[in-house]
Amino acid sequence: MQSIGITGVGSYLPETVISNEEIAHDAGVTDEWIVRKTGIRERRRAAPHEATSDLAAAAAREALDRAGLTADRLAYVVVATSTPDHPQPATAALVQDRIGAHRAAAFDVNAVCSGFVYALKTVEKLLAGAGPGEQRHGLVIGADLYSRILDYSDRRTAVLFGDGAGAVVLGPVPAGRGLRHVSLATRGDAHRLIGVEAGGSRRPASPRTVTEGGHYFRMDGRAVRSFVQRTLPQEIERLLRGAAVPADAVQHFVPHQANGIMLAELWPDLGLHGAALHLTLERYANTGAASVPVTLAEMDRTGAVAPGELVVLAAFGGGMSVGTALLDWTMGDAVRAMPELLATVAS
Repeated sequence: MQSIGITGVGSYLPETVISNEEIAHDAGVTDEWIVRKTGIRERRRAAPHEATSDLAAAAAREALDRAGLTADRLAYVVVATSTPDHPQPATAALVQDRIGAHRAAAFDVNAVCSGFVYALKTVEKLLAGAGPGEQRHGLVIGADLYSRILDYSDRRTAVLFGDGAGAVVLGPVPAGRGLRHVSLATRGDAHRLIGVEAGGSRRPASPRTVTEGGHYFRMDGRAVRSFVQRTLPQEIERLLRGAAVPADAVQHFVPHQANGIMLAELWPDLGLHGAALHLTLERYANTGAASVPVTLAEMDRTGAVAPGELVVLAAFGGGMSVGTALLDWTMGDAVRAMPELLATVAS
């Protein structure tokens, strides 16, 4: 099967910056409390006219530009989100139209904050199995706009989230490179830890659900922390075992940007002692399914990762869902110039 890797990456963060001070009072906390509990200092908020598809399309355009690819060469456009523009049609269909990817199949993936990794594996498998003459490029976008579903009096959630989108282009890379292994897991018995109760078929929208705050995002923070602390080290070990790669060979770790203090406490237990931990939450907070690709875009923009270096991605979210991925970085002129890659793309 064809090896598939990241050939372009981009992000979009709304212009409006929201400081801790601006949300602390309504949440009944202080700036110092937010920093001490989460490591977050500010976040971005979408403009009133912006929806999730707008953020996703902007990130997509940058990723395509970085890949040197036009949208009409895409076979798939997949948006990972739990805050779609509306229940239907898929937000991906709106993005497909907006960027001009009219030959691409478009659909959404909802695994909450793990959605980007779930979508990554989905598109990688679709592209790797493409037949002769079929397009071999796909666009995977993580985008969320949580500012529209937060109860700003709830300190457990109001201080954590920001709006944003990140995108990657997937395409052919030299044999044995790119996405090495992806592992997905769901613990449906813990689904009550995170969610939005109303607005679906179980509890349709009504004056009562609005009055009761049923459309706000809710989370049992302590239980989620316990779940992550218990589950993530096991899932990373399973990922590396499946890839037959030792932990000390990994050079970069990109986690879902849920809570900086939790991640700092968890970091020593993950066994990735030779890796750099990459965090962007201090400035962007938790951007849901966007947080991993937003961080990848930041790494690429600042030159923090080099071609051929091994990167572990790890995301966790409602469901409860966990997604981990091992890849070697396949962006940069050194990789693009490889004869094997040029021959693969030409074929």
